[in-house]
Amino acid sequence: MKLLIDADGCPVVDLTIKIGNMYKKEVIIFCDTAHVIERENIKTILVQKGMDAVDFVIANHVEKGDVVITQDYGLATMILAKKGLPINQNGLIYTEDNIDELLFRRHVAKTVRKSGNKTKGPRKRTSEDDEKFQKGLKYLIESHS
Repeated sequence: MKLLIDADGCPVVDLTIKIGNMYKKEVIIFCDTAHVIERENIKTILVQKGMDAVDFVIANHVEKGDVVITQDYGLATMILAKKGLPINQNGLIYTEDNIDELLFRRHVAKTVRKSGNKTKGPRKRTSEDDEKFQKGLKYLIESHS
């Protein structure tokens, strides 16, 4: 099991590394050239900028049982298809049971925005979000190792 981070805009890179080290799991950071994110003793895979470029590189690297930290529903769908374990930065574990609804909500929000209306942006991140993420990530590691 490896921990793969979709790091562009990800607020839990350091937290993931900390938990990965605690469980002795390899952590790999994926980012594009606009968001170079490097940490000591952690492998970073740098991808050229492009629509979903990082997502496709992650999908090509993931193996069954790998955990992928992403807030992208499309990438989460690809990870589920490869028997990976996707989780978002707030601890939501994507599953076959919830991904269709999440994709539908994304579609509806995009349709609303295209028609000229506005949708709410994300709320400010809290320490509770970090706690939920830690709990979800630890659960995935412990239950699938």
